[in-house]
Amino acid sequence: MAIWVVFALMTGAAVFALLWPLSRRPHPSAPDGSAEAVLATETGFYEDQLRDIARDAARGLLAPQEAEAAKAEAARRLLRASRVTEGAAPPRVGEPALRHRRAASAFALSTVPLLALLIYGLYGSPDLPAQPQAQRLAAARKDAGDLSAAVARIETHLAREPNDGRGWEVLAPVYLRAGRMDDAVKAYESALRLLGDTAPRLSDYGEALVAAGDGMVSDKARGAFERALALDPEAVKPRFYLARAAEQDGKRDLALERYTALAAASPPDAPWLPVLRDSIQRLGGSAPAPSAAPSLSEEQRTAIRGMIAGLDQRLSEKGGTPDEWARLVRSYGVMGERDKAEEALRRARAALADKAAPVDAVARDLGLTAAPASP
Repeated sequence: MAIWVVFALMTGAAVFALLWPLSRRPHPSAPDGSAEAVLATETGFYEDQLRDIARDAARGLLAPQEAEAAKAEAARRLLRASRVTEGAAPPRVGEPALRHRRAASAFALSTVPLLALLIYGLYGSPDLPAQPQAQRLAAARKDAGDLSAAVARIETHLAREPNDGRGWEVLAPVYLRAGRMDDAVKAYESALRLLGDTAPRLSDYGEALVAAGDGMVSDKARGAFERALALDPEAVKPRFYLARAAEQDGKRDLALERYTALAAASPPDAPWLPVLRDSIQRLGGSAPAPSAAPSLSEEQRTAIRGMIAGLDQRLSEKGGTPDEWARLVRSYGVMGERDKAEEALRRARAALADKAAPVDAVARDLGLTAAPASP
């Protein structure tokens, strides 16, 4: 409560200091000779200014033209001051006007602080406790989600609960983004040990091993990617890194085959396609497209057909997302197998019903006209 009294007194003092001159009665009249005294003061000031101009011109600080212009300006000001001073009568304020000023001052003195308090009560936060600057800065850093603080909290939790597999799984990618590759590998290993193998978890673990190995796909990473691919034959990450492993082993034909098959099975807007195209071009191949599919070797086409058949079988038995059905339709279209693309389109529409928009978009791109399957 004391702080509010201090604020009110400070506000009142500021308003009072600003309005006090308005409430004062001016001097009724100036003494005789005051105009001449003012004129003498003005004249002395401008004479000093003229001497300064002459001195600067003599030293070469002012060009002759600039000196003449400055002297003319000083003379004009002196003449203007003399005209204002001569015959000027001091202002007088009547009693009614003085009363109005004093009333306005009193009104402002009482109203401004109350208005400020009212606005603060409506839009401010008077209930918040006072915080020193250090606490405010600490709260700001906490709200901003300081990465090191978040990592420290998770590490503290895992030190108490080392069997929290979910905690290790959350911490592992944070380590990876922070550049702590070895710690990321250990965190993924703990998550796999506690939570078991899944294709995404194994893929991320293998990627952490590659990052820790400066981009080299080690035998340990290769094993993780192969286990992930066994769980999900369509997983993109293990297929890409296994293609890179073949390239690093000097098996250029196998690497090109794997890169090409992955590019052919990928949607056209896949974020990894630019990397695949660069890899394919580096090995002397060309990324598959609807117009480029016939240029694939028979071995490459066989590998791609096997992957497409695996995707088709999984979707037929277990169903899938609209994007997976769209990928199947596009894959058949890329390979030039229009009849199978039409059939896949009918099955996708039947399975997805009103969620088949991605599939329909692919159908339009490929020019397919298959009617929806009969219920």
